[in-house]
Amino acid sequence: MIDPAYVEGFVKILFVCVIVTAAYIISTRNLLTLVSVYAAQSFILVLMALTLWAVEGSPVLLAIAGITFLSKVLIIPYFITSIQEKIRIKRDLRFHFLSPTTSLIISIGLMLVIYIALSRIAQETTGTSSLFFFGAVIGISLMMMGMMVTFSRKRAITKVLGYLTMENGVLLFGLFVTELPFIIEFLIIIDLIILVLLTTILTVGLDSTLEEYHQRIHRFYLWEDEEAP
Repeated sequence: MIDPAYVEGFVKILFVCVIVTAAYIISTRNLLTLVSVYAAQSFILVLMALTLWAVEGSPVLLAIAGITFLSKVLIIPYFITSIQEKIRIKRDLRFHFLSPTTSLIISIGLMLVIYIALSRIAQETTGTSSLFFFGAVIGISLMMMGMMVTFSRKRAITKVLGYLTMENGVLLFGLFVTELPFIIEFLIIIDLIILVLLTTILTVGLDSTLEEYHQRIHRFYLWEDEEAP
């Protein structure tokens, strides 16, 4: 039988790794690095699910680990990397509203607020384990940090990675706070894949910012009006 103290220490190390990867996603400008860090973050969640499965023996956790590895570690990063190679843009240098440093400072502040708020709830709830508490704090913080990426970045391909990071936060929260049914996680994965596909098609090239996207769509409508009889 696995020692619970060893499991708790290992999972807490993984929590730290998740926060480090989220900080890299917020601050990194290199697109290939962003995709690699997202894949690494997803792999950390796979390790968490496998660790919990080894302790609890729930087949749902094993299934979630398998589908997360296939979709978030292999398929989605490969798909986004292929798009990045086609648009031939390696860096996202433009930020909207917030700089990387400001985004990191705000993320740390949000994490402290979430920690304080949940610690008060944990004090009123009997039988709350430390893994339950830290899983909730890190999960919600990861969602907020992913939202920070979508808010501060300008290129559509980087915003997609922000949405994917937010979904990782939802998964992390579900692993420790509530039992996440396999079918719900499967549907979430389907939605993420559709999100990436639709973003590829509808943004008329993922190399554009949202402002450039509106300009391209506007020119497209003008061209259709001119061609109409």
